[in-house]
Amino acid sequence: MPDDFAAQLTTWRHYLHARPELSRQERETAAFVCARLEELGIPYEAGIGGHGVVASLKRGGANRAVGLRADMDALPIPEATGKPYASRNQGVMHACGHDGHTTSLLGAAMLLQDDPDWSGQVHLVFQPAEEGFKGAHAMVKDGLFARFPMERIFGYHNWPGLETGTVMVHPGPVMAGAANFEITLKGRAGHAGMPHLCADPVQGIAQLIVAVNAIVARNLPPLQAGVISTCTLKAGEANNQVPERASMGGTIRAFSADAMALLKRRLAETAEGVAAAFGLEADIWIGGDLAPTANAPEAAELAAEAARNAGLKLRRDMEPTMGAEDFGRFLADVPGAYAWIGNGPSAGLHNPAYDYNDEILPVAARFLAACAKAALR
Repeated sequence: MPDDFAAQLTTWRHYLHARPELSRQERETAAFVCARLEELGIPYEAGIGGHGVVASLKRGGANRAVGLRADMDALPIPEATGKPYASRNQGVMHACGHDGHTTSLLGAAMLLQDDPDWSGQVHLVFQPAEEGFKGAHAMVKDGLFARFPMERIFGYHNWPGLETGTVMVHPGPVMAGAANFEITLKGRAGHAGMPHLCADPVQGIAQLIVAVNAIVARNLPPLQAGVISTCTLKAGEANNQVPERASMGGTIRAFSADAMALLKRRLAETAEGVAAAFGLEADIWIGGDLAPTANAPEAAELAAEAARNAGLKLRRDMEPTMGAEDFGRFLADVPGAYAWIGNGPSAGLHNPAYDYNDEILPVAARFLAACAKAALR
């Protein structure tokens, strides 16, 4: 590892942190990645699935190949860290650490480039639009695995609260699958003092919110996990009018495709039933699906082996989270593993005060490089 390795990675991350870009707008971030790859002499292709970049390292005569992935996009959150390298783009910040993920993948490229102890091909996948905009889907649709065949793929997410630099590898599910929903109940507007002349969608939506809370409890087996959360509510403008429409929106989470299908079906049926009971019409949209992120057992063992070989502290005992990640889309086509690397006692993800811990940049780079070497062996 170069003497100035950690300092170089920190400089790169601070540059990216100060210039966050929203999903599907990662032009400057992708250009930065391409510039660093050019400096390192690593060939790449840009514009894959939007602003995605894939670079390829090859060594020796082996024809095996593995992928390493990092996400690049930021969030529409005003930054409150007060750091000297804080966001220069008002209302946008790297509140999930994708600046660190991108930087550590560049670091892994540097380590692999200088390491003669491997043979094969490593594809470095810099993914755009992870934050709810299905950038992984776009890259796959654009021929990622056809253009860059790989036997396995690995990635990681920094994890606040987990001890700094500790690598957590799950044997199976890591993060939940997710879908979004928007339900609008349409009634008959009128004077609030004469509700008997109206069909009140506000009462209907209020009952639906309560009913939705029972779907998981009374439909999923008690030992299966699932969540339906109502997160938005819209109805009316005037205090003396029963509005024509009321709507609610939120998210569904589960660890299996079967559980997700059940929750989606019961949500739609419950909305239709409540609407009928109140004399309303229901307009139901459920979509934006993200597959669960579940590690392939063999790949999880390779990732754990890689952490040990890199001299990193390893844990295997943490439960998965109902947070979602579109890395699961890659895992639907190629077996792989997704780890957490401890960010230490920091603010939580998607918090205005969050910041990626620079101490784990070389740790994450070593882990990713070690995953590639373990898989290629």
